[in-house]
Amino acid sequence: MSGGGISCGVEGRVWGISHPGGREKNEDAFLVLPLGDGYLLAVADGLGGHSAGELAARTAVETLSEVFEENYRQELGETDVERLLLMAYETAHRRILDASKAPGRMGTTLVSTFVRNGKALIANTGDSRAYLVRDGKIIARTRDHSVVQGLLERGVIGEEEVKRHPMRHVVTKALGVDPEVDTYVWEMRTGDVLILSSDGLHDYLDDGTIEKLTLESSPKATVEALIGEALKVTEDNVTVVVFREV
Repeated sequence: MSGGGISCGVEGRVWGISHPGGREKNEDAFLVLPLGDGYLLAVADGLGGHSAGELAARTAVETLSEVFEENYRQELGETDVERLLLMAYETAHRRILDASKAPGRMGTTLVSTFVRNGKALIANTGDSRAYLVRDGKIIARTRDHSVVQGLLERGVIGEEEVKRHPMRHVVTKALGVDPEVDTYVWEMRTGDVLILSSDGLHDYLDDGTIEKLTLESSPKATVEALIGEALKVTEDNVTVVVFREV
């Protein structure tokens, strides 16, 4: 993997890297935050170009971190944690709107999860993704809010056309634009791997490649392998966070 990336994590448990790829600026952002009895993880991909997208993505992950650091307590149940996720998304949306002065001038995707006690509580808007990989196979993933996802679901295009469609980067929902937040609860077993990624990864690597590279020995090695493979075929920013249940 070439230089220029930002990385952090907890060795053996979770690791994240954000790389600008072939672009001058990195409009992605990510979060790896151990918090009480769990981990708060996120990936954001800014929209609006250059400083606008960069600011929106940074605002999203900073707001998410702030909301949880101020409000999370270990005795909170799943429903309460989901409410915190939705509160963070709503707050980030308002802050991005305030900074941009007009709806749609800048925005960001945001996929996030709070992992604890063998469960991943996930929230998503936009086309960044979360995957759950078990025994080398993807068994769950979030749904994209994108033009091509809509076309695929209506049968207008097939799976083989998605990665080369001219509108594959156009999102239909995003913070700062028109947010719609999907939530998921995934049960995690020992050895399961959770992947969060911006479209610089999954728009260019197919599921089979992602599955194969997830068999690396540690979250750090897995992230490095995924980023390295993506950089062979994309000029886009690439951000990946990998968590392994132990």
